[in-house]
Amino acid sequence: MTTFIGEYTAKVDDKGRVVFPAPFKALMAGDDLRFVIRKDIFGDCLEMYTYAEWERQSEEVKSKLNFFNKEHAMFWREYMRNRALVEPDAKLGRISIPGKLLNTIGVTKEVVFSGNDFKIEVWAKEKFEASALSDEEYVKIAGKLSEK
Repeated sequence: MTTFIGEYTAKVDDKGRVVFPAPFKALMAGDDLRFVIRKDIFGDCLEMYTYAEWERQSEEVKSKLNFFNKEHAMFWREYMRNRALVEPDAKLGRISIPGKLLNTIGVTKEVVFSGNDFKIEVWAKEKFEASALSDEEYVKIAGKLSEK
């Protein structure tokens, strides 16, 4: 499994294309470069998973569902909605993110690719900067987690 670390800013062109960060691409040398991208459930960002990680997570979610249960079937349908398969082109390393997905997170000109271990988060630059916890909030949460 690839571990993504670091933050990289990139400009989005009129067609929704953006250059995929070279350091992330280098981590995957020789691997399948396909990604599944979707809107994050909790944050105002997109999540990018390697295709292998997406398959693993989807199978895990699916294993918890009973498709004869209407709520479960409805959840699965929503879980699979608004996904895109993207792959950096060989020449320039650009990926094309559907405009619908970029619009859901408010992208205007620039995005931040933020490595988050097993996934990459894609943020509108302004929202990424505004999403940071204060030092006090971070310390408070760390203290709560250390109690467990």
